[in-house]
Amino acid sequence: MLTAVIHSIETPEQLDAILKQYPAVLLLFGAPSCGVCQVLKPQIATLLAKDFPRMQLAYIDCEAQVELAARYQVFSLPVVETIFYGKSFARFSKVFSLGDLKGAIARPYELLNAE
Repeated sequence: MLTAVIHSIETPEQLDAILKQYPAVLLLFGAPSCGVCQVLKPQIATLLAKDFPRMQLAYIDCEAQVELAARYQVFSLPVVETIFYGKSFARFSKVFSLGDLKGAIARPYELLNAE
C-alpha cells in the first residue's frame, strides 16, 4: 500500500521550515491518547500518496507541542488544516470524513499542478 511520508513535528522551527519548503502541506494535529487521530493518520497518508502526491503530511503531537497547538488555536482533536503556499485553505475538526478532506484539497491542489 502506498503512503505519504509523515513528518513528525518536534519544534515550531521544524514546522516553519516545512511550510517554507513545500507549497502544499496538510497539518494533522493529534495526540497519542486520541484514538481517532491514530486511526486517521495512516488513512490520510494513504489518501495523500494516492491522490495528492505533491502534498506533505505534517503530524503535530499536541500533548508534546503545546506551543504549536496554541499557535494554531487547536482546542480539540483531531484537527486537520490544509496549507497552500503558506495560507490556510481548509480546516476540519472533530467530525469529518476523508471525502470531505479530499474535496477540500482537490481544487487548490489542481491549481498547484497547473503551474
